[in-house]
Amino acid sequence: MSKKQIRLTLNLQSTGRHDAAWKTFPSTTDWVDGVDYFIKIAQLAERGRFDGIFIADRLGGLDKTGRIRPWRGLDPTVLLAALARETSHIGLLSTNPAIHGNPFLLARQISSLDHVSKGRAGWNIITSQESNTLQALGKDQVLDSETRYRAADEFVSIVDAFWRSLPPEAVVGDAEAEVYIDESLTRPVDIQGEFFRGAGVLPLVGGYRGERPVLFQAGTSRASKQFGARWADALFTSQRLPELGRAFSDEVKGLAEANGRSRDSLLVLPGLYVILGDTEQAAIARKDELDNLLAIEPLIDTLSDYLEFDVSHLELDSELPYASLDTPASTSHATVRRQQLVADAKNRQLSIRQLLFNNLSGGQRVIIGTPEQVANDIEHWVDTDAADGFTINIDVQTSGFEAFVDGVVGELQDRGRFRREYEHDTLRGNLGLGSSLPSESLVSA
Repeated sequence: MSKKQIRLTLNLQSTGRHDAAWKTFPSTTDWVDGVDYFIKIAQLAERGRFDGIFIADRLGGLDKTGRIRPWRGLDPTVLLAALARETSHIGLLSTNPAIHGNPFLLARQISSLDHVSKGRAGWNIITSQESNTLQALGKDQVLDSETRYRAADEFVSIVDAFWRSLPPEAVVGDAEAEVYIDESLTRPVDIQGEFFRGAGVLPLVGGYRGERPVLFQAGTSRASKQFGARWADALFTSQRLPELGRAFSDEVKGLAEANGRSRDSLLVLPGLYVILGDTEQAAIARKDELDNLLAIEPLIDTLSDYLEFDVSHLELDSELPYASLDTPASTSHATVRRQQLVADAKNRQLSIRQLLFNNLSGGQRVIIGTPEQVANDIEHWVDTDAADGFTINIDVQTSGFEAFVDGVVGELQDRGRFRREYEHDTLRGNLGLGSSLPSESLVSA
């Protein structure tokens, strides 16, 4: 029996996952001014036969994070369209909101990227409403969780309807009859919703070869999981322990089945922040060298915010006071993040100081070691149904990613767990997904 193939995507951060990565660059500003840096990373991901790359974009103006390190600036869809011309197989996932903006414009934007890339586009759906985003967009209202996902569901429904509004068979090109598009074969949209409206026919086929662009989504609340199980082809997530990963995967795949889908039609790709070395000691030394470039006071403030508990007065080389960290009964993102941090710290017996440098800002699980150790870990998660693959975060680009491609990917290929060549020329095909979901399963529920 062939072994389950592992799926890999890359979080294309500006300089790397580590908050001090930018300080190691010969010039700390050159990367801002051109696309060549991102082309190099995209081509490296393609050499590593990754399924896709995405930018974890946060819509909004310059904020505190952007003032202390390179973060998110370029419009992701514009950048990915440029990368499409410099690559041939790698998937291109554009992060865009589903509670802000206009469904028609988003449908045309992602569809255009899919045609430009010849079937390699995806939409990473976000529903965040941070104050920085609301301020930039001139909005005041903060939606509660139930309302937010109801609005997102309506937005995606309209986008999906536009993608289906001009099926390939409607483009007849009958020169003699002077008919290019047979109007009788179109599926006009006319949706007047509670939050969004849209009517008409998209002026291009919704996706390359008529397939819907691939949908990704992230979130850990119950409402988010229900939304993702209905719409998404793949879920970005952030479980730090395999038992939590198994519970998450089982729940969302069960929810997918409740929506008339197969369990295999929904991929689960937790974030994994990798720091590599030729030996485990070398990997630890690499991380320590980066950690020493960071001020500790902002990290203490961040950890206190996440835990809703002031840790500034505690001895940094002690463990967390677990008895004082009661977790409220809630499925909100903030509560789940807190639960993950506490469980991970307790399981790994991390001191407060170690926890401060445990990827607080990203939330993904950190693994430090050799390529063989990382490959073992990835295999274990996939083989125990805790994940279908991972969303890889690299400490420093491009040196850390080169080590991952040459080391971890090579190790997984030698074990028969990861492709040596792309099997398809579309993102949907390379992810092992079937054709886009039938309309009936999407508009019911």
